[in-house]
Amino acid sequence: MVKPTRIKDTLVDRCFMIAVYLLLTVGLIVILVPLVHIVASSFSSPAAVSSGHVLLWPVDFSLRGYEAVLSNPQILTGYGNSLFYTVAGTVISTSLTIAIAYPLSRPGFRGRNVIMALVLITMLFSGGLIPTYLVVQQLGLLDTRWALLLPNAIAVWQVIIARTYFRSAIPEGLAEAAELDGSSDLRFLWSVVLPLSKPMIAVIALMYAIGQWNAYFDALIYLKDSSLQPLQLVLRNILILNNPATMTDVAMQADRKQLSDLLKYSLIVVASVPVLVIYPFVARYFTKGVLIGAIKG
Repeated sequence: MVKPTRIKDTLVDRCFMIAVYLLLTVGLIVILVPLVHIVASSFSSPAAVSSGHVLLWPVDFSLRGYEAVLSNPQILTGYGNSLFYTVAGTVISTSLTIAIAYPLSRPGFRGRNVIMALVLITMLFSGGLIPTYLVVQQLGLLDTRWALLLPNAIAVWQVIIARTYFRSAIPEGLAEAAELDGSSDLRFLWSVVLPLSKPMIAVIALMYAIGQWNAYFDALIYLKDSSLQPLQLVLRNILILNNPATMTDVAMQADRKQLSDLLKYSLIVVASVPVLVIYPFVARYFTKGVLIGAIKG
């Protein structure tokens, strides 16, 4: 058996690959070092964090930050609310995005270019915060869970991604064949289009889920009931309540200052865990879903 001859890289190619690896290594360090520092600080003592002695390894190992966070009953309530908003919001947003993107991708849909232009206009211009608040108020959504699920349910960028995917990955001949077999549009969408669109669905679902999990401004504006507030808003309130500027006793102020510095890192870790757990399950779809249709054969 003749072994294939390996083509030797030229000097320019080797220099280019070395530069690429160096650039990727620098990027990895820039991203990884802050993350390791945050985790190490969250497991350190308040005094070590406040004095700046923590770098990449915990100093005076302590769980006081996590004890202070998890001992607050509002944290569990906020976690439950955020999980509900994330799951329900992702399902609603993904469903509505597919519902508007698929018809706009079909050549036989009349007026699709006009509708797409109107959709794109909303990406450039918006009514602003006060008109949006008045609309939410008039619809009776204030201080309800729907206030965080409906007003921003559809993102234009995700509609563009879904529409582009449908246009490039679902051939028109497939739709015509299904129509000849007596399939309705909804049946074709459910039985053919959606199973072929798993990478794209995973991408837009991940985008909506991360956005919904990290959102707090809408809750700050629309929600007054603390039992409905998501985790991000609860964590914000905890940091404000632990602000040493509101203290008058010097010893208590110093202790609260140290605890406040530690809480910042513990809260970051606590709030990031669900996203870090979900991401590996959809990571294999991410690159394929984003790049599909970018190159046509």
